Amino acid sequence: MSVMDESGMFNVQQTIGSVLCCKCGVPMAPNAANMCVNCLRSEVDITEGLQKSIQIFYCPECTCYLQPPKTWIKCQWESKELLTFCIKRLKNLNKVKLKNAEFVWTEPHSKRIKVKLTVQAEVLNGAVLEQSYPVEYTVRDNLCESCSRFQANPDQWVASIQLRQHVSHRRTFFYLEQLILRHDAASRAIRIQQVDQGIDFFFGNKSHANSFVEFLRKVVPIEYRQDQQLVSHDVKSSLYNYKYTYSVKICPVCREDLVCLPSKVASGLGNLGPLVVCTKVSDNITLLDPRTLRCAFLDARQYWRSGFRSALTSRQLVKYFVFDVEPPVGEATVGGQKYALSYVQIARESDIGKMFYVQTHLGHILKPGDQALGYDIYGANVNDNEMEKYRLSVKNGLPEAILIKKCYEEQRERKQKKSRNWKLKSLPMEMDDSRGRVDPEKTDKEYEEFLRDLEENPELRFNISLYRDKDYQASETASMTDGEGAPSVPIEELLADLDLSFEEEDDDDEDDMAAE
Repeated sequence: MSVMDESGMFNVQQTIGSVLCCKCGVPMAPNAANMCVNCLRSEVDITEGLQKSIQIFYCPECTCYLQPPKTWIKCQWESKELLTFCIKRLKNLNKVKLKNAEFVWTEPHSKRIKVKLTVQAEVLNGAVLEQSYPVEYTVRDNLCESCSRFQANPDQWVASIQLRQHVSHRRTFFYLEQLILRHDAASRAIRIQQVDQGIDFFFGNKSHANSFVEFLRKVVPIEYRQDQQLVSHDVKSSLYNYKYTYSVKICPVCREDLVCLPSKVASGLGNLGPLVVCTKVSDNITLLDPRTLRCAFLDARQYWRSGFRSALTSRQLVKYFVFDVEPPVGEATVGGQKYALSYVQIARESDIGKMFYVQTHLGHILKPGDQALGYDIYGANVNDNEMEKYRLSVKNGLPEAILIKKCYEEQRERKQKKSRNWKLKSLPMEMDDSRGRVDPEKTDKEYEEFLRDLEENPELRFNISLYRDKDYQASETASMTDGEGAPSVPIEELLADLDLSFEEEDDDDEDDMAAE
């Protein structure tokens, strides 16, 4: 049969012939074996010699699977990681070509995992045959070495991390606790203890401790040292058993601290300051000059090389009344935070008759009649050599005060301690009073200050998960803010706290059956 195309030429169509199967006589497309697919499968089984069933070991405590000889891999149920692990456990799979693999649903409590594999291989006279077959994995519970050691003795650890910050408050640890929960960094810790000026983490494996130290290096400026202690030694096999201790020290400069930079550090930062405010602490320390809006960033290595400390901390903040604010003379954005340079007229709450005319970087949020928290340099007794040198300098001199943030204490008093519609999660920490007593009243007060900082600073809660409080009940007269003018957390930033309780579901089912 010929067909005329657009050019007027006749093209002869080729017809695909069919042949009869040499075994059953069914018409089929020709192939190298001259057999249909059913007859070819009856003659040749390409899955012969491949494993159809295999046994794998699972640790129910840490949800890990054993990759022989000693590696434990953490995989979720029916995940890509678990499918890859199951395929790698099969032997002689390299004799065929794997085309597809997928899970076959099984009851999660049946201790069985089924995977359907599709493979290809060359058979008679070079013909390619594709075939699917199931593989059944029998899951056997077996505690891994670290979990077995912990079950035998919960106090038996291999590596411990002693995290410390030598300051008079725990604001840094409150923030660090939320970062750890957000990234699930302490999931491998077998025990967590809260001590004075720090937290102790205990791990059953040295590699888990190393991973946690690396996480700390990415979120806060730290320096650490590692020590080891010999626990036991097998002379015949030359095996040594050690306990490892990591002493981790966090930078003592905190957010909102006032720092007087040493002359060498100030000159290295382009003659910054030298009187600067720490506005943010992450893997870098952000320093801001409140009189010029210039900023600089120091990483952990640069800081520990100089080792300066704060001249005044947030525990020494003084309340000021703002009487006059001039229009801003300059603006800058540092790390996503906006600042405006202005001249303000202020007076201390304790001495309202003494007026000061100072510069501030808070010109964009302050207005006459506000209250602000700042450092009273005019009347402070500062034990800092660098600041004394700067004070005696006739050329530079010192400002009478440096404002740090706006104060919303008056607005919060109006709300009469209205409860928040959000909450934070906490680590399962134990209290250890053997190495210093922890004052619960002081801790509660500092935690309340931390919650207020989260409400006032959106950048501070950017990496923190805030959850809706299901027990919160808003009154008819309650406003959306913590008092008139006080900042609050928008409801769009809150996450739903899922609590999957099987007991509640069972109770509901029983109630439904009783009702029927």
